Amino acid sequence: MAWLYYILTLIVMLTGMFLNILGLPGIWLMIGAVGVFAWLTSAQQFVGTTSLIVLVVLGLLAEAVEFIAGSAGAKKAGGSKRAAMGAIIGALIGGIFLSVIPIPIVSTIVGACLGAFIGAAVVELVIFKDVDRSMRVGVGAAHGRFMGILGKLIFSIIIFIIAAVVAFPISRSKTTSPPASAPATTQSLSLPPP
Repeated sequence: MAWLYYILTLIVMLTGMFLNILGLPGIWLMIGAVGVFAWLTSAQQFVGTTSLIVLVVLGLLAEAVEFIAGSAGAKKAGGSKRAAMGAIIGALIGGIFLSVIPIPIVSTIVGACLGAFIGAAVVELVIFKDVDRSMRVGVGAAHGRFMGILGKLIFSIIIFIIAAVVAFPISRSKTTSPPASAPATTQSLSLPPP
């Protein structure tokens, strides 16, 4: 049964990696899958608490990298907060709609970056009525989105590898040596004559 749970965990984790590209919380789906696996196989203790803590820390780092890269791209180009929000919404919509193109992952990344560009550029154009500014902010948002996707994807690959190794359902029985016993004595004690 542990093998079935392991295979299902790997499938859910691969789904989480794909969701990361769309900008959805796939990292947390991956970590949650490992947590459920740990709970279901707690009798065998394939995944320990330390492993789960490491995965959560890596997940938090991945989120920080994505956030910093995404906002840095729009800020560096001089974009407003509303343009950054437009980039986030555009990236999500673009990633979903361009995922139907039969080039897995690549079409999703292109869609997310194109959506970020369009979202940020349109919002910036509506606010400031400056085409050059809106194009610059759109390019910055797309670049930041791409760097965020790349950073989070690297973290999700690392999480996947660590989880696949620590959750691998092999017997982790500890070999114990038999307890040391006192040496048996075969000689009888003889007392000296009085």
